[in-house]
Amino acid sequence: MKISIMGLGYVGAVSAGCLAEEGHEVIGVDPQQAKVDLINAGKTPIIEKDIGEMIARNVASGRLRATADVLEAVRHTDLSLVCVGTPSLGNGHIDLKFVRRVCEQIGEGLRDHPGHTVVIRSTMLPGTMRGVVIPALEKSSGLKAGQDFGLCINPEFLREGTAVYDYFHPPKTVIGQLDTASGDVLQKLYGHLPGPMIRTDYETAEMVKYADNTWHALKVSFANEIGNICKGLGLDSHKLMDIFCQDTKLNLSPYYLKPGFAFGGSCLPKDVRALSYKAKLLDVNVPIINAILPSNQEQIERGIRAVIEKGNKKVGVLGFSFKAGTDDLRESPMVELVERLIGKGYDLRVYDSNVRMASIHGANRDYILNHIPHISRLMVDSMQEVLDHAGTIVIGNGSAEFREAPRLLGPSQSIVDLVRIAETRSVEGVYDGICW
Repeated sequence: MKISIMGLGYVGAVSAGCLAEEGHEVIGVDPQQAKVDLINAGKTPIIEKDIGEMIARNVASGRLRATADVLEAVRHTDLSLVCVGTPSLGNGHIDLKFVRRVCEQIGEGLRDHPGHTVVIRSTMLPGTMRGVVIPALEKSSGLKAGQDFGLCINPEFLREGTAVYDYFHPPKTVIGQLDTASGDVLQKLYGHLPGPMIRTDYETAEMVKYADNTWHALKVSFANEIGNICKGLGLDSHKLMDIFCQDTKLNLSPYYLKPGFAFGGSCLPKDVRALSYKAKLLDVNVPIINAILPSNQEQIERGIRAVIEKGNKKVGVLGFSFKAGTDDLRESPMVELVERLIGKGYDLRVYDSNVRMASIHGANRDYILNHIPHISRLMVDSMQEVLDHAGTIVIGNGSAEFREAPRLLGPSQSIVDLVRIAETRSVEGVYDGICW
């Protein structure tokens, strides 16, 4: 392909060198003449392993050159990758002036070069493609995105120091597309690379990079806080985390990474509290660990608000234990939700096939009789009794029998789903997913 790269900073220079190495004809574009001159002299504008030799080799072969003229680059290429910076403003928002300006310039070039495909690689918050990029391109070109020219967002996952390796071995390739034809262009460009190829909508593709980087930042800070506690205890934190990382079933895995309701049970709340307390005794500040339980409580508050906002005083709860397949009610967030609603005067019915007074015994029976006897009186023997009673149905755990609930709703009933029992998204007045 004939490709122009808008912005010759870190991402742009690496992308230009790697694409030229793959045999594409590449024009790098940057307003700073010094960067343009470096590329044209076969030199790299950044410090990064392998990229200097790659740029020198491809400039010498004629596959790579640079210019400061956006219009010239657009008119001589079929695909433009926008790699300009989106630096932070003082209030934490991102500065989009470089994105907006280059889109206006690309749009001018599109006027006499329709059929071009524009790909945004810059990191941008969800809504930027539709709110900034498309209006700037369409206004300056007089053309329609997805009709007269292609448009995608393609977030990059390059780490400084290993960027060339990461380009050729991406963990995933994400294409946010307006139309299938635009996505097909990038599929052709990246189809030979390893890793999953994911084609999705603009907003999801925009959000992926932020979820990734926030998770990476959280992992670093979590490991540091555990390390600080270990040092206070005289333990080797690296030895400990080596053991931690050997668990790829729960610790380093998709487990616990599905958005939903608050956690509960006999282990997580108790152990987080204990570790937080131990850190306090050691005089070690652990703001992330200390924030876990308040964050969990906020998700309970969110669930309660979702029920209250439905405006129906008759509420049914399907799933009462802290997770499906257990009768354990200890620190179940559903217990708090039910108690709070009772306190506000709601008329409730509760059903959970695993929590029945006739069948449970031991600690859980004692807990019901001694700690929540008022709730035991609200428990019924079937899902149908809940559906017959309630205007608002709350799905409290992922028991398989509750999957039928959305199909059984009457015309005046609605669901608040705390676990995503169905794959549907929230539908006003019918189905409300707590965070989807």
